[in-house]
Amino acid sequence: MKKYAHHSYTYTPLLDAEQTKDHEMTWRFWRRRRLVVALLAFFGFFNVYALRVNLSVAVVAMTEPVETKLENGTIAMIPEFDWSTQTKGLVLSSFFYGYLVTQLPGGWLAAKIGGNRVFAIGIGTTSLLTLFTPPLAHTSTALLIAVRVIEGFFEGVTYPCIHAVWARWAPGEERARLATLAFSGSYAGTVVAMPLCSLLAHYTGWPGIFYVFGILGLIWTTVWWIVVKESPEKDPRISAAELKYIQETRGTTLTDGAKHPWKAMLTSGPVWAIVVAHFSENWGFYTLLTFLPTFMKDVYKFETSATGWLSAIPYLAMAATLQGAGHLADCLLRRGLLSRTNIRKLFNCGAFLSQTVFMIAAAYSTSVVGCVVCLTIAVGLGGFAWSGFSVNHLDIAPPHASVLMGVSNTFATLPGIVSPPLAGSIVLDKTAEQWRVVFFISSAIYLFGAVVYYIFCSAELQPWVLHDQSDASFDTDGASVTTAGGYDNRATDHNSEM
Repeated sequence: MKKYAHHSYTYTPLLDAEQTKDHEMTWRFWRRRRLVVALLAFFGFFNVYALRVNLSVAVVAMTEPVETKLENGTIAMIPEFDWSTQTKGLVLSSFFYGYLVTQLPGGWLAAKIGGNRVFAIGIGTTSLLTLFTPPLAHTSTALLIAVRVIEGFFEGVTYPCIHAVWARWAPGEERARLATLAFSGSYAGTVVAMPLCSLLAHYTGWPGIFYVFGILGLIWTTVWWIVVKESPEKDPRISAAELKYIQETRGTTLTDGAKHPWKAMLTSGPVWAIVVAHFSENWGFYTLLTFLPTFMKDVYKFETSATGWLSAIPYLAMAATLQGAGHLADCLLRRGLLSRTNIRKLFNCGAFLSQTVFMIAAAYSTSVVGCVVCLTIAVGLGGFAWSGFSVNHLDIAPPHASVLMGVSNTFATLPGIVSPPLAGSIVLDKTAEQWRVVFFISSAIYLFGAVVYYIFCSAELQPWVLHDQSDASFDTDGASVTTAGGYDNRATDHNSEM
């Protein structure tokens, strides 16, 4: 029977100069296996969002009138799918119903069988189902809705299970930069997929959207499955120095047979600080993602083609800001300029307060340039927030981080379901005054999130985290590793790169 005790840890810097030099991120990223994992995770989330938004573009082509030859020989303009507004809304929202269900189970399963496997299965299955979307759509609208629900079901595991990967792969001093590198793939996927889907619909027809992204997703799944292992101990290509560095700095991991302390987790102030922050950030994100093109058209009379490109600018800023924010957070931690808790508070609350101001400024902007600048800053600053709350799960409870991400992302999915119809019920006359109300609501939620996170946030290992006191040893893929007093990795003695 395993014994568990409350455990706190500190990150001990490597002492010798060679190891210190080796753990710096150099241009030879492929020699650092954790960077390979992060880069492949980036493309994984790129696929996640490409597979999610493809229908948003395809549905336009599916429902626009096209020349159709009738039985009597006449030519008429008839849509391929003559859906009502309600049916179209149901088709587009069906994904989120499946997505909501698997957040918590995905985190739990990842902790049990390995986040790398669950991540691959989630994206791979979604990609495979995407290939069947065109024939199912031609067969029945009900089947199309059903397959979108199932796609959401499998894609719902992705965000929770990636934290199970980082719990094993991310050194304590690099959590922010590795996690934000991976998460930025979501925004890059959104920006690239939207115009690419439009081009595919124009040149190949709307089914080409699903075939291209489905095949790309399956190719990525194959590469990830072959390259990425459950933990650094199981990677035969990792160097001895990098393995030791990760083991000494990542903190405690969940041992076989250990259980999640559900009551303690769900009554923890720091956990709910993360939940509220995640909900707040996603409220503003989903509101703008859904309605920014419509807002630009209603208030500034932009044509639909122009609004698509303008709407992409804030998310380009978000993808770029995520990278800088992650590196800055880890730099502050590494240099000891601020405590881990204060870094998380500064980045998260600072971003939320700034987003509150710029969302209101955008609502009262009198020019399209001013509005786009304010919204770009507001969305872009979300990258700093993600260097706060999104890695906070790994700070407070590394062994349970995947489950905690499942909890927070469950609540954070609700804005995607609630905010669009709420905004739609407010903006009835398409006036600037009505749109201001939508922006005020988002600003108020950002402000609420900042206050709650500042009061309850912690980045210290929580006392309810269970830690196995026994010496853990591994014998994996040709590598024998002992984590208690040292290590021996026979497969990688030839390479000391970290």
